[in-house]
Amino acid sequence: QLQLMESGGGSVLPGGSLVVSCAISTHDAGSYYLGWFRQSPGTQREGVAAIARDGRVLYSKDVRDRFTISRDDAKSTLSLFMSDLKPEDTADYYCAAGERATVVHSLLPGAYAFWGQGTQVTVSS
Repeated sequence: QLQLMESGGGSVLPGGSLVVSCAISTHDAGSYYLGWFRQSPGTQREGVAAIARDGRVLYSKDVRDRFTISRDDAKSTLSLFMSDLKPEDTADYYCAAGERATVVHSLLPGAYAFWGQGTQVTVSS
């Protein structure tokens, strides 16, 4: 069973930057497409960024040009660099991994089989 663990959440001022990371318990991280999702109280989990096995990336329109997703398969890690953060970015952030052969990358939670426990990001003055 693949396990994922997020780290790096915290509090930041509006306009600030933050990096969240995800450790993946496998030596074969390259076999999975990966994604970052977020969820705030009373809302559905939404995809913010995804990265394919070959490195192609996909972003939601809300974070495009502000967030950057990256992967290091040698270290089995996934990262999300977040800049120009806004109060509406406040949420629990989750990393996820999927293994469907027909999926390149996806912002849909249903495409992913493995999830981390989440890390909280708060943007507030």
